[in-house]
Amino acid sequence: QVQLVESGGGLAQPGGSLTLSCAASGFTFSWYAMSWARQAPGKELEWVSGIYRDGTSAYYADSVKGRFTISRDNNKKVVYLQMNNLAPEDTALYICAKGKTGAVIAGVDSGYDFWGRGTRVTVSS
Repeated sequence: QVQLVESGGGLAQPGGSLTLSCAASGFTFSWYAMSWARQAPGKELEWVSGIYRDGTSAYYADSVKGRFTISRDNNKKVVYLQMNNLAPEDTALYICAKGKTGAVIAGVDSGYDFWGRGTRVTVSS
């Protein structure tokens, strides 16, 4: 069965960095786009970034563009989210999602069929 297991969350100071990982299993990883989404306390789920199945294209929400970098290792079946210059508004549960196809869908309403349980990121001084 499909499993997505996130790790790497924690407490960071404003301006700091964290790298999240999502280990995938139960499907042919290299066939599908992968994305990260986040849900801040009291807010709706927000799509953050996505990467094409072979890693050649990556997309970002405006709120993280220039600060976050998504990447993947198809041999290891892992997708990463490097987060730099973190701000308190980045505090959220970060969730990994498997695409239904190889292309990235910028949004959470459709395009993804499996989600992980998330890893929590807190940005605070």
